[in-house]
Amino acid sequence: MSARAALAEAAARFSFSATPRLDAELLLAHALGITRERLLLTLGDHIAPPAFAALVERRARHEPVAYLTGTRAFWTVDLDVAPGVLIPRADSETLIEAAVAHFTGSAGPKRVLDLGTGSGALLLAALDQWPAASGIGLDASPAALAIAAANAARIAPGRATIASGGWEGTGEAFDLVLCNPPYIADAASLPREVTDYEPASALFAGADGLDDYRALAPLLGRQIAPGGVACIEIGADQGASAAALFRAVGCDVTLRRDLAGRDRCLVVTP
Repeated sequence: MSARAALAEAAARFSFSATPRLDAELLLAHALGITRERLLLTLGDHIAPPAFAALVERRARHEPVAYLTGTRAFWTVDLDVAPGVLIPRADSETLIEAAVAHFTGSAGPKRVLDLGTGSGALLLAALDQWPAASGIGLDASPAALAIAAANAARIAPGRATIASGGWEGTGEAFDLVLCNPPYIADAASLPREVTDYEPASALFAGADGLDDYRALAPLLGRQIAPGGVACIEIGADQGASAAALFRAVGCDVTLRRDLAGRDRCLVVTP
């Protein structure tokens, strides 16, 4: 089958996705071993390989594209991802935008901490943004630690340390603290590609989705160095409720919205 026909057929099967054509293009490029950009420039030159049909069948069962290709672009870096590790979302780039805004006019942070690092997305995006910085990514998941360590060795060799840990941090105060904790309410309805494939431990946080903020809030202030900032992801309906938990322990909090205009990031200073 020609690449054009195969893409059209695959996209028609991905109607459950918000981006069916993009999904099909990414999978075909992966099957061909080329970039999506190269695929689009040379589309008429290709025949769909047998591997594409297998990928389409898996995607039709709602398996995430990032797990099928093993990669995900985030900010300015390309990350390896795999089952057992949360897939980075574009919404999380709001945290890096908030950090850039905080450090505008300065040399930027020297030390960065990523709590619940997952694939290492936030830490490695920050280290790519500030090449003179170094940092630590902590996670409790062995699967996440393995993926993050591989990403760190490739993207920021010698500047990123990946270690097991939780919300209490390392005992060091950092110029920039980044955190995308679980914040989904236990009873929330999510797409199958999330509930069936991504790790529940990185998603759900109690009846109201605030359990991890309650644990983090009293620990956070001591982890922020003078002049530093913490940028923490929240759900779109948690601006007031999550911010109140950090204000209750004496932190100053402002909200930053994502590109869709939804509350997405708490900008926290001691």
